[in-house]
Amino acid sequence: MYLLPLMAFFPPVHTESPPYLVLFFVYCNRADSVAWNPHKMLMAGIQCCAFLVKDKSDLLKKCYSAKASYLFQQDKFYDVSYDTGDKSIQCSRRPDAFKFWMTWKALGTLGLEERVNRALALSRYLVEEIKKREGFKLLLEPEYANICFWYIPPSLREMEEGPEFWAKLHLVAPAIKERMMKKGSLMLGYQPHRGKVNFFRQVVISPQVSREDMDFLLDEIDLLGRDM
Repeated sequence: MYLLPLMAFFPPVHTESPPYLVLFFVYCNRADSVAWNPHKMLMAGIQCCAFLVKDKSDLLKKCYSAKASYLFQQDKFYDVSYDTGDKSIQCSRRPDAFKFWMTWKALGTLGLEERVNRALALSRYLVEEIKKREGFKLLLEPEYANICFWYIPPSLREMEEGPEFWAKLHLVAPAIKERMMKKGSLMLGYQPHRGKVNFFRQVVISPQVSREDMDFLLDEIDLLGRDM
């Protein structure tokens, strides 16, 4: 990871930017450090990560520099402060900054913003569809693009939500995932968390998906799970 080039790669906030983006930068400025992965929501090439720090006293070099003389000679003909590799534990890792720079140049600032806006709009659409459909239940109201939900098959819908209900529901998501994979229709993650039994977790980030894809996701889960 090359810190210095990436520090300039946050797109500027426009006056017409969505509230979530403005708030992000407001609170980001209060942090001492920020870890950011453009290979996620912005879909830059994997792996593309940045670790940004407010400290201007060469903190990363103080923490990570090994001063390996066979790599970072101090008697070069140019200013050796440009040898940023000694500031990271990865040293010779590929320059993540270049991958994001190429993405930014190809799409532009507004193009990246539109990519995020579209993903969040589709996330909201999926949430509303989950609320409308019988047999689907949100774990909680999502704050971003991670949507966690259960599918409750017809055989469990009239059952009281006690230990037996949750034990049976815990087996539903893995069984549906198995059917998806054998059919070749979808790849959808599931997991338990903090006492909650297995649930599906859909993260909407791709600029290529549509509302029809969100509908297909829920239709396919219902199709593969309704006989359980």
